[in-house]
Order: sequence, then structure tokens, then C-alpha cells
Amino acid sequence: MNRAKRYHPLLLVFDLVNFVKSFFVFFIMLFVVGLGSSSNYFKYGRYVFILVFVLSFFSKIIGWLTHKYELDETSFRLYKGLFTKSELTVPFSKVQNVNRHTTLFHRIFKMTSLSFNTGSAGEDAEVKFEVISRAEADKMENYVERAGKPLPTGVDDDLPSVEKEEQETLPGRTVHFKPTKNDLLKASFTSLSFLFLVPLLFSFYFKIDDIFELEEEKLEGAFSYLLSSWWVLAMILVLIVAVSVAFGIGRTFLKYGKYELSSDEKRIYISKGMVEESAFSIPKEKVQAIEITQSSLKRLLGLAEVKLTSAGSISSGDDALEINTLYPFLPVERAYEMISEILPDYRVTEGMESLPKQSFWIRMLSPSWVWLAATAALYYFRSSIPFWDGAWWVLSVLLLITVYGMRLMDFFHTRYVLNERFVQFKKGSLTTTLFVSKRDKVIEVKVTRNVFQRFLGLASVGTVNRAKPIRHEGVDDVPVELADAFYNWYIGRTKEIHVE
Repeated sequence: MNRAKRYHPLLLVFDLVNFVKSFFVFFIMLFVVGLGSSSNYFKYGRYVFILVFVLSFFSKIIGWLTHKYELDETSFRLYKGLFTKSELTVPFSKVQNVNRHTTLFHRIFKMTSLSFNTGSAGEDAEVKFEVISRAEADKMENYVERAGKPLPTGVDDDLPSVEKEEQETLPGRTVHFKPTKNDLLKASFTSLSFLFLVPLLFSFYFKIDDIFELEEEKLEGAFSYLLSSWWVLAMILVLIVAVSVAFGIGRTFLKYGKYELSSDEKRIYISKGMVEESAFSIPKEKVQAIEITQSSLKRLLGLAEVKLTSAGSISSGDDALEINTLYPFLPVERAYEMISEILPDYRVTEGMESLPKQSFWIRMLSPSWVWLAATAALYYFRSSIPFWDGAWWVLSVLLLITVYGMRLMDFFHTRYVLNERFVQFKKGSLTTTLFVSKRDKVIEVKVTRNVFQRFLGLASVGTVNRAKPIRHEGVDDVPVELADAFYNWYIGRTKEIHVE
């Protein structure tokens, strides 16, 4: 791959499909709903739509003709411009994450999209190929992985044998996790994805008279009949529950049905999706921290979501993630084991230190500005509250109980550990987050103390990790002795930092 070439011709079709998807609502309004209308809005709107469509199409053609790319020994070279030409060079050494996304369009034409993320800002933040053959995508990934080592001389770029030859030189991958059917069923209920159907049912209920053009009297009569017959109502409820559950299971299977988590010596690989496939990889050395998240329901079922904070970023539609989720529904013990398998330099300490008693009092006695503002608003608008005029103070009391209940849960959930090479924070109320980072990945630490903390011998400690955006983590109201040890612990990182 050492000659400049245009992007794949199917890129024009791909851009055209995206244009139609973006303006589909306007197309329906102008050419279907308003087709027989004599209004000038619809008449001139159709002209504007056609003009925008034609100009966009020709601009895409010009862009395809003037945009080229090539790979040399060490970098991508991107060319663009018709009258004013420009060249952008992105070194392979800057590539941190590799993301591949295969939509239904790509599957039809046996293509895929590929992006290389550098973790920087500006026009060199990402090198993206919206439409590229799978064979070329494999070769390009392998080529970048080889750090720009030249291909064998006399080899054609389009020969699949080169792809096979390069793949054989790569270290073998170890598969760490593939969800079973039971895992997917558990995930479908844990994620509450079946509730996505509820808003659609309510929307259908409120628009049913418009859809079927029923008279209000007939509609009320039909609902009265349903409510008067318990067995008909029961059948409808069972049907709604069955459809919702089937919807949730189907949605989960489509998203995680082909999920696979694997790794080799250098990188972590994640692939998922039944209809729309996505896959990305991240270098192990770029992992800045690990985050384990548990909602109340996941804690009850013993599940957890493991995320990796990386120095780069992933940007591909809904998969635009700077923190990359390994799998959202892992058993907790398996999650801890998997972290050690994938990242041997990391470990999770289960025995952690709890907050002192002084922390309980400073949290419970601190004023809640949210509650004070909400109470003032409830009192001001008390005459507008339905049911009864005195309801405002009941709502205020319920809010106060909720605020202090959340504080109490956060106090009992908050933990911390500081050992030779790692720092570990856990905090949260309804949803808890366990944060683990190595000392050499922390670029800054911070210790603060307000008036009340100084009086009670407490402090707040925090860390900063390199990410996009910068990742800040910490815990409040820890003993001041930990704050003193925190600085000394961070100073010790100088022994682990190697400057090239």
C-alpha cells in the first residue's frame, strides 16, 4: 500500500443513503403529505429540497474525486482539495484505538467501515474509511499493527494471500468471554430493555382515534367493553407483557448475540452485533483505569459492568465511547477474574477501607441546597399542586427523606484502598462505581480540606488520568492521614516512569 488511491465508489451510495435518512421526514411532508396542497410552503419547499439534494450529491462526487489516501512506511497520508490542495499526515504511532462498524448497508455489499483514533484533537483526531472492503480493512489493521513495516516487494494490495500471510504473523488471541443464551436472557431482563415498548404503547393509545378515524363515542364504548370484561382485559395485559418481553429479548440478542471479548499480548478486542456489527480494539498500554459499575438491580443479581478508560476515543455513532464497556452484565467474580486475565498488571482489591464516623456526621449535617431550592419552589407554587393545597410540605418531606437516604447509602458504599502501585475508590448510592488505576497512569493528584473537614480531621483526595475529556476521580471525607500518605504514594511514581 504505497500509492495514492481514491476511496471506494460505494462511498457515494453510502452518503446518498445517509442523506435520504437524514431528510426522510422532510421528504414525506413535502412529497407525500403535502403533494396535493396548493400552499406555497409545500410548493417552494419541494424546489428547495430538490436543489439541496442535487447540490449535496454533486458535492459528494467532487469530494470523492478529490479525496485520496495512501499508506507509507510510517503513516497515513490524506489528500484533498480541488483548487487548493492539502495533505495531512497521521503517524501510525499516534493510533490508539481501532474501531470497525458494519451496518446493514455494509453487510449487503460485503463492506465495512474502519476508523483509527489518535486520541488528539483537531483534524488528525481520526482517520476514517466509511466504506472499505473487509479484506482491505483487515490488511490495513495488520499494516498499522506492524508499525508501518513495509509489505513484501512485488505484492499486490488486492491479493487475499497477503492478508492471510500477515494474520499468521500476529500473536494468537485468547477468547475470554462469549455470552451463552442464559447470559443473554438474564441481560435482557437486567437491562430493562422490554420497557422501551411502553412509550410506544402509550403513544398508540393516545393516537388510536387518529389512526383508525374512530368517533369518540365508539372509542369510549370499545374501552368500556374491555374494562367490563375481566377475561378480555387479562388477555390484553398478558399479550402486552408477552410482546414487551419478546421485544426486550430480541433487542438484547440483536445487540449482544455475537459478542466476543478477546485479547492478545498487546491489544484487547471487542466485537458485537447480529445485524449491525461493530468491533474495536485498544492497546493494553493505553488503558488508564478500570471502572466497575453496579446498579441496584445488578447488585441484587450479582452482576457488574466493566469499563476501560483509555487515552484515546472511539467515535462511531452510538458506539462513540471514550470509556469502552467490556460487557454490561458480567458476574462480579468473573469480572474480577477477567480483569486479571486481560490486564495482568491490574488487580482489584476486594477488602477496602470504610469511611470514619466523622465522615457520617459531616455528610448528614451538611445542608442540602437541592432540597432547600425545591422546598421554596413548592411553597411558591403550592396553589398549583393538584389534589390539595397542603401537599407541598408532604412532597418536601419525601424529598428530604430521599436526599438523606441517598447520602446514607453513599456513606456505607464509599470505600478506598491505597497500596504500593494502585489506588482504588468506590462510591455511589443507588449505582456504585469502583475505580482502579495504576500509579504510573495517574498524572496528577489533589488534596483539599474545607473548614469542617479541618475541624474533624478529614480531607478530600482526587486523581487525574489522561483521557478525552480528562478523567477526574476521588473520594471525600477520608482521614487526613490518608491525604498525607497520598502525596508520598504519588511521589513514588517517579521510579515507574520511563522517559524515552
